[in-house]
Amino acid sequence: MQETYTVYLIETRPAETVPGGGVPAAPDTLWRRYSEFELLRTFLLVTYPYIIIPPLPEKRAEFQWHKLAADNLDPDFVERRRVGLENFLLRVASHPVLSNDKIYFLFLTEEKGWREAVLETGFQDKVDSRLKSLSAMFRVKNPDKRFTAMKQYSDELNTVISQLLRVRARVADRLYGVYKVHGNYGRVFSEWSAIEKEMGDGLQSAGHHMDTYAAQIDDILEEEEHYADQLKEYLFYTDAVRSVCKKHELIQYELEMAAQELISKKQQREELATGTVRVFSLKGITSKLFGTESQEQRESRLAALEQSIQEGEETLKEKNTECKEFVQMAWEDIERFKEQKDKDLREALISYAIMQISTCKKGIQVWSNAKDCFNKM
Repeated sequence: MQETYTVYLIETRPAETVPGGGVPAAPDTLWRRYSEFELLRTFLLVTYPYIIIPPLPEKRAEFQWHKLAADNLDPDFVERRRVGLENFLLRVASHPVLSNDKIYFLFLTEEKGWREAVLETGFQDKVDSRLKSLSAMFRVKNPDKRFTAMKQYSDELNTVISQLLRVRARVADRLYGVYKVHGNYGRVFSEWSAIEKEMGDGLQSAGHHMDTYAAQIDDILEEEEHYADQLKEYLFYTDAVRSVCKKHELIQYELEMAAQELISKKQQREELATGTVRVFSLKGITSKLFGTESQEQRESRLAALEQSIQEGEETLKEKNTECKEFVQMAWEDIERFKEQKDKDLREALISYAIMQISTCKKGIQVWSNAKDCFNKM
């Protein structure tokens, strides 16, 4: 059976104006599948672990009301996903770091060979498998309170938006039923008009207004889906925020492990140099079983420990630098994201309220028209 899937047309054109009023260059166009968008985002996620990578729109419809088509090939769903994918590309394009990425540029300009170019970067080898192996028992001894608070906020925001979307889906279901039931008014008024002579025209006109009212709900709820998708974007953004926080936890954990290992090696050097051995140490047990080591063996071990300590100090220095740089870059991006989030959600909620007010006014107008029809009877 042949596979069926959706492809999306990407059109790009130079941002610069053409000097002398010349004709601008024709836009470049190419086609991309959703899976290619996923590959691009995975690459960005691995390459820029300190950045909150913009999310992709949902692959399958979530938080839907029952009349909404769940088919991934449904034209309305495909169109909403197209808008979401375009928004993803614009988010990346407006980011001060991601917009300069070479692979992102190739994604927009090279239809053939792009996937191979991504794989040649070796980004898959950089995927930190240790993140997956860390169990829930793992805890950083000295966590950064800012990242801990941000992770908690992200979890709470995820919960709040999920609840909001569920409420909206339930309201949409009930609203759909209420509007469609108004179509019965139209049918009844039309039947009634058939048995009336003087009142017939007024009843017939009122019935038409009721039919119009019942038909409005499809467009209303389709417009609502646009605002729901804006909320879903930030629902998915919470996963991106958590990803940055988890990466910081790993870097902090590696820093603490490097420090702990260095302390252990220095303690071993002190024991070896002074001849004092902890009661339950492996060295103490070995000495009792096999006797004390010679001066030459001790000096050899001391030299090896000194070398190991020097390497450990270099590792600790590198980890410390890595942690500081990550914190600086990540927090800068978090501050940028917080400003963007506040602006976007504020605008979305205001626009949603305006839409609801407009919807109510249309309903009032329908009933006002129906009242005029009754007055003329």
